Amino acid sequence: MNISIHYAFLPHTDADAALGFYRDALGFEVRNDVGYDGLRWLTVGPQGQPETSIVLHPPATDPGITDAERQTILELIAKGSYGALTLASDDLDAVFERLVDSGADVVQEPMDQPYGVRDCAFRDPAGNLLRINQAG
Repeated sequence: MNISIHYAFLPHTDADAALGFYRDALGFEVRNDVGYDGLRWLTVGPQGQPETSIVLHPPATDPGITDAERQTILELIAKGSYGALTLASDDLDAVFERLVDSGADVVQEPMDQPYGVRDCAFRDPAGNLLRINQAG
């Protein structure tokens, strides 16, 4: 039996800003851009990897969420403690420079971690934490 990751989900608070980050800065393909009832869902993914995608969705739109809960979720997203994702690149320094040049929010410059990984970290426009590892 073979199991793979097909979709990962991260919230966005501004679809156009999310596109600017994931498509323009990271270079991901836009696989789907769906609007419904004034909201927008984006599906993006790395070029050459059609089986793996990230769905960027409007946060806290589930029925039954109170206004107070919605506000808490938005605050957690903005702090970077709601959604997170780790990516990998064969050229960490080039990706770092590309994201810096795009104006992305740097959390950590590339560094060797004590647990054996070289990585850096950014926040996307919504505040989600993205770590990028140097692929081995």
